[in-house]
Amino acid sequence: QVQLVESGGGLVQPGGSLTLSCVASGSISVFEQMTWYRQAPGKQRELVASIKGSGARGYADSAAGRFFIFKDNAKNTMYLRMNSLQPEDTAVYLCNMGPSYGMGYWGKGTQVTVSA
Repeated sequence: QVQLVESGGGLVQPGGSLTLSCVASGSISVFEQMTWYRQAPGKQRELVASIKGSGARGYADSAAGRFFIFKDNAKNTMYLRMNSLQPEDTAVYLCNMGPSYGMGYWGKGTQVTVSA
């Protein structure tokens, strides 16, 4: 079993930035797919950004140009750098690591609130 723990969330003003971290209890080099999702109250969970074991990245349209996903295998950590945050980015952000999207292991999430 691998445990994932997210951190880095908080309250930020519109236009601000945050960097989220997802630390795994074991090596992340075994995972083919690593993904950040978010879920806002009353809304479905949505994919935000993904990175493959090869390093190839993908972004939701809402995140492209503002968010950057990266990983550090040596630290067993995946990150999400979020810039130009807007109120609509308010959500619980969760990380997922496994063989494919939505499979494998999930963290419990970190709350991001964007408000003046």
